[in-house]
Amino acid sequence: MIGEFIKKHKQIIKTLLTLSLSAFLVLGAITIFWISSFKVPTSESIRERRIIESTKIYDRTGKVLLYDTGDNVRRSIVSIEEISRNIKNATIAIEDREFYGHSGVKPTAFIRATLVNILSLNFSQGGSTITQQVVKNSLLTSEKLISRKLKEWVLAIKLEQVATKDEILSMYLNEIPYGGVIYGVEEASGAFFNKKSKDVSLAEAAYLAALPKAPTFYSPYGKNKEKLEERKNLVLREMLRNNFITEEEYNQGIKEEVSFTVKGDSSIKAPHFVFYVIEYLKKKYGDEIINSGGLRVTTSLNYDLQSIGEKIAYDYALENKKKFNAENISIVATDPKTGEILTMVGSRNYFDKEIDGAFNVSLAKRQPGSTIKPFVYAEAFYKGFSPETVVFDLKTQFSTMCAPNNLTMDNGCYAPDNYDNVFRGPITLRNALAQSINVPSVKVLYLAGLSESIRLARDMGIESLSNKGDYGLTLVLGGGEVTPLELTAGYGVFANNGIKTNITPVIEIKNKNGEILEKHDPKPIQVLDKEIALKISSILSDNEARAPSFGQTSALYFSNRDVAVKTGTTNNYKDAWIMGYTPNIAVGSWAGNNDNTPMEKKVAGFIVAPVWRAFMDQALAKIPDEQFEEPLVGDKSKTKPVLQGIWQGGILATSTSGVSTVSGGVHSILNWVNKDDPNGSYPENPSVDPQFERWEYGVRIWAQDHGLSNDLPFTLD
Repeated sequence: MIGEFIKKHKQIIKTLLTLSLSAFLVLGAITIFWISSFKVPTSESIRERRIIESTKIYDRTGKVLLYDTGDNVRRSIVSIEEISRNIKNATIAIEDREFYGHSGVKPTAFIRATLVNILSLNFSQGGSTITQQVVKNSLLTSEKLISRKLKEWVLAIKLEQVATKDEILSMYLNEIPYGGVIYGVEEASGAFFNKKSKDVSLAEAAYLAALPKAPTFYSPYGKNKEKLEERKNLVLREMLRNNFITEEEYNQGIKEEVSFTVKGDSSIKAPHFVFYVIEYLKKKYGDEIINSGGLRVTTSLNYDLQSIGEKIAYDYALENKKKFNAENISIVATDPKTGEILTMVGSRNYFDKEIDGAFNVSLAKRQPGSTIKPFVYAEAFYKGFSPETVVFDLKTQFSTMCAPNNLTMDNGCYAPDNYDNVFRGPITLRNALAQSINVPSVKVLYLAGLSESIRLARDMGIESLSNKGDYGLTLVLGGGEVTPLELTAGYGVFANNGIKTNITPVIEIKNKNGEILEKHDPKPIQVLDKEIALKISSILSDNEARAPSFGQTSALYFSNRDVAVKTGTTNNYKDAWIMGYTPNIAVGSWAGNNDNTPMEKKVAGFIVAPVWRAFMDQALAKIPDEQFEEPLVGDKSKTKPVLQGIWQGGILATSTSGVSTVSGGVHSILNWVNKDDPNGSYPENPSVDPQFERWEYGVRIWAQDHGLSNDLPFTLD
């Protein structure tokens, strides 16, 4: 049957075979010609491409160049003989352990990496040899196309034919990027260790081999030092596995303590902010496009304010070091209406090795002290409590595992003090928050609810707060951890009448062709009721309410502007905070030590308030004057006395002659309200609340001491 078909169509089949063979020969000839046109890469071609297509990062005006990834490229070419054996072995072990045995490509490695990427869905595996990486750095396009990969393979094979392995390794080690403007192992050795590449230790060589995979992510001056340490240890393990080092050398390398150095660089402005932007770009676009993609980035930074902040941080940090043993300062400013970061000062000086100045404190998690309190009070207001609500500021045992009269902090007991060790008796929530009194604030957290308070804080941008079990009632006194950036952004929600906007360091990004890749969208969303936000702003800007603790003319008071402000100091005196805002700027400042050593036992009003005030004065002079709206005044006619500021009893009555009285005795607020429904009916059996007896204990003693133990009605003025 088949034979007959072939015999019948012999001529047609012959013609098709001829055409197919011709097409194959033509295609083959074209392919061979295409391949023959490939030029073997050189160091010059790599250098040329990087400079031409570098990424430029500007301030918000688009006129001040903050950083150019290709500007002032630092590179020192050295021969392969001048490079440490440890560097060469470490690089080969982690990048291409069969380097001296292959002919430029390893198809099996590529296939294996592809399969791993597909199965894991994280696409972190690479299958390129060192030779391919040298070639890849010389290509003029970065598209991930099959033709590009084929070209890379062909050129790698051609390069192997015209250059020795040592020459190829030399090209790689002399051209590879180590982050920022640093290229090549010689420059990297000098920049990171103040040594020549021939003199680095085993551990230092392992660090140098670890960095090129993702120089921004693994930067020793960034926030991923633990990941860098893990990858350095991986390099050492691979060196041991490939017999480049002995077991003894491996153990010594693991234990070796390495100190990184960093030198000032006039080619970069606002370095903490710039590297934050680079990290943002890396996560979104990848390392390769940062170094050679030709991006034009217009950031949100107000360079004028940034310069002011850097000078203030430097001057005051040196002063604080002498006075309070607090050698570092961070300042962050945002625009609450757009979410744009206007200022980011991560330390007193990025290039200060003495304090690890390159570490960006504005992104570090620290205990916030009392600056977390407004979020808790806001949740209480949401539940139905008011600024006029009264609680008793008395020494109180909050732990249900301890007796009410056990007023200690021992063995799991929790009876915190106020910062001044003074207890004021009945106090409104307005005065308690304005004066930052601790005991009433713990009571407010209980009334508001721990889970609910954390949820609100997270909704407002404080995403570092997580499991409520980590904090308990200590949350309101700063028991959690937050970053200065997110805390400042959270206060910006209060400033923006409860509307949250996306925090961003970028306004616009264009590619090398001028096409817009992204433009900032604030995406405003109402996460807090406007009236509650206005109540918080009213309290935090109420100079009369805070005067008993801070005085009438403290650094927090502005005679001609509406400014809300809150300070915070941690119990261990490791962190001093101040957060403040107007409707159009939010400014946060932190003071302390990068190594977490305690400061002198002074509150934030002494340590960090002058810093914040100095910055705020200059910032407010440059932005329009905007006033806070006044919160609405609700109908109090049917409101319980304790929610109106009346502590003398829980039942309010007015006679026909207009005389108002309150009766029911002097009790804690838990006697009059159900914490989950304060405006609802009176509790039938208030003692079932687990905190009732604890709060009542102190109130009974206080009432007796003031001759108020009877239940006779009080006449109200």
